[in-house]
Amino acid sequence: MVLKNASKAWRIAALLSFLAGPAWAENPAATLEAPTVEVVGTTPLPSVGVPLEQVPAAVQAATGKEIGRQQALDLTEFMERNLASVTLNAAQHNPFQPDLSFRGFSASPLLGTPQGISVFVDGVRVNESFGDTVNWDLIPRSAISTINLIPGSNPLFGLNTLGGALAVHTKSGFQYPGFAAQALGGSWGRRALEFEQGGFRDRVDWFVTGNLFDEDGWRQHSPSAVRQLFGKLGFEDDVLDLDASFTYADNTLEGVQALPLSMLDRPEQAYTWPDRTHNKLTFLALKGSRLFGEDRILTANVYYRRLRSDNFSSNVNDEFDPVASPHQGFNDLSNTDQRTYGGSLQLTFLTHLAGRKNQFTVGASLDQGQTDFSQFEQQANFTPDRGTVATSDFALETDVKADNRYTGLYFTDTISLTERLHLTLSGRYNRARLKIRDKTGLEPALNGDHTFSRFNPAVGIAFSLAPGLTPYVAYNEGMRAPTPVELTCADPSAPCRLPNAFLADPPLKQVVSKTWEAGLRGRIAGRLGYTAALYRTRLQDDIQFVSSGGAINAGFFQNVGQTRRQGLELGLQGELGRLRLLGSYGFIDATFRTPFVLNSPNNSSADANGDIQVNPGNRIPGIPRHVFKLRADYPVNGRLTVGLGMLAASDQFARGDENNQDAHGKVPGYAVFNLDARYELARHWHLFLKVSNLFDKRYENFGVLGENFFRGPGNTFDAANAAPEQFRSPGAPRAAWIGVRYALGAAKGERD
Repeated sequence: MVLKNASKAWRIAALLSFLAGPAWAENPAATLEAPTVEVVGTTPLPSVGVPLEQVPAAVQAATGKEIGRQQALDLTEFMERNLASVTLNAAQHNPFQPDLSFRGFSASPLLGTPQGISVFVDGVRVNESFGDTVNWDLIPRSAISTINLIPGSNPLFGLNTLGGALAVHTKSGFQYPGFAAQALGGSWGRRALEFEQGGFRDRVDWFVTGNLFDEDGWRQHSPSAVRQLFGKLGFEDDVLDLDASFTYADNTLEGVQALPLSMLDRPEQAYTWPDRTHNKLTFLALKGSRLFGEDRILTANVYYRRLRSDNFSSNVNDEFDPVASPHQGFNDLSNTDQRTYGGSLQLTFLTHLAGRKNQFTVGASLDQGQTDFSQFEQQANFTPDRGTVATSDFALETDVKADNRYTGLYFTDTISLTERLHLTLSGRYNRARLKIRDKTGLEPALNGDHTFSRFNPAVGIAFSLAPGLTPYVAYNEGMRAPTPVELTCADPSAPCRLPNAFLADPPLKQVVSKTWEAGLRGRIAGRLGYTAALYRTRLQDDIQFVSSGGAINAGFFQNVGQTRRQGLELGLQGELGRLRLLGSYGFIDATFRTPFVLNSPNNSSADANGDIQVNPGNRIPGIPRHVFKLRADYPVNGRLTVGLGMLAASDQFARGDENNQDAHGKVPGYAVFNLDARYELARHWHLFLKVSNLFDKRYENFGVLGENFFRGPGNTFDAANAAPEQFRSPGAPRAAWIGVRYALGAAKGERD
């Protein structure tokens, strides 16, 4: 934040003095000349935050400058390469549509992926109302100022915070004055233009950034066209801080499915195509905070968000019959119009309780979602390269309206029992009401009214043994309510082809998470920081999407009893001489804890009766047990800086192999290296290079069980010889891009 008058500077200094401790309290104004205090946002709305040494969690933070230095494609690519226990998979094979996994919990744009991470942008929850999905292509990378990844079931962040919460904060003109523009091009026909401009005058600031991105894709039929625009207008005086922001996106993303093992000799080919998603977003938000005296801060926001998504997908007819059902496949067309709006109000008190420093926050939130979903289906046959050719007109299959109302009341209190011992108590009451109405008039109707509610507590203790050495322990609980998608796709006898066909199904139970975490963070020689954490999260009535064993995107949602994620997380970050280092190791043990039986007759894991018996201890598919990362940045001279990173993940079970018995085995582990470099051509001008998969490693990062219908000559349609097979998503081969950047002002530092 840039402070423009002494009065406001004194007030902010006083707040930081309260947080930082007695050493700074004698002269609050001196804070402006003191070292930076590491403060972490621990509430949904941005506020004063809590000093890192008082936070009982292994919070990971990064800045837009770090993301920019590495020329990350988007937020998810940066997180995969830099944050501990984070991995991506290419289930959809579009670079803007990955499944992100953190400690075994997912945030994904794909319906059918169990969602367990809540995502906020400037205090607004952006998990979509229809399926709790996260559309990563709608968060412009160039607009990001900071991110915080908060682990565990922190109840303050509300629904879906089963394994973590991601808080994204955007740039402002006070923070990022100046102008920058860049262009890049290279492999797979990728070309991109990006600009940003920020500034301030007196009490008003502004920031705007835009991105134009086009790519052909490394696999056939997988191009991307991304159009993003973000703007923010702000006002500050002695006590008031207001920001109004606008985000617009118009993106067309095409992807292709995983390939059966018998077709992986040509990983660039498509299984079936086309599969296309068009996302169009309008997002308006107003956020403000007001200081009352020197010990109270009122923060509030209101927002309106409209997302229109059109999806066209090609699918195999797994009930093909030359007489009764002679078409080889289907084209499915879905239209989803989601309108969400709401707001939050939060009040923070910086006071003393029984003579001890105490920071108390209380808040409330309301999020309302309205979704119109329609799905059409047409019969089709396949061309020799497995594209679809329609043989009938589209016919309406599903037409529903869904209303979501999520309300929450929360509080958190951090009290310093001593100068070194800090206790945090938190809690949140959530109430979720979902109403689904069928507009087709057909039977069985999809009508349903569902209400879920729960109070979730949290407690944690952090103890500063010495400067830079803090052990902590915490316990917290969270929940998520079944989404409209899950509530209408829960019948194992009639699986859904996501995101399309739905049925009138019995309701599902809400998921409850309970997390223990203990850890230690400290510093070595002042410039290297380290973290260590042990955690265990147990879910009650977990919801999983279970593959039916036929078409690879067909299945159903089901409560599967208890599941558990537990593990170890180690991290190292800082400087060693001129070398900037980042390293982490994550051990993730994700298992089912309740036995259950799945009926999936075409699944290669099924017995003679078509059943899959899942037992306690079976590993949850799609989660590698070991993840190791290492990155080093080195300034070769005053102009050239080179960065080298490594990402390694161990093997994982394929989705659909819940009993871990698939004859094709596990998806193998892999290790890939990535390179980036920055060179100062002249004042204000930089040249940058990025190389992914430096050694051209062939690997797969996702697997799913299904039935392969393309076993004829040249992999043509041959239903008579269709057979269960494991499908895998191949990782991208080596690729390189080069670009140039022109920057003035604070924007220049983003690449320094």
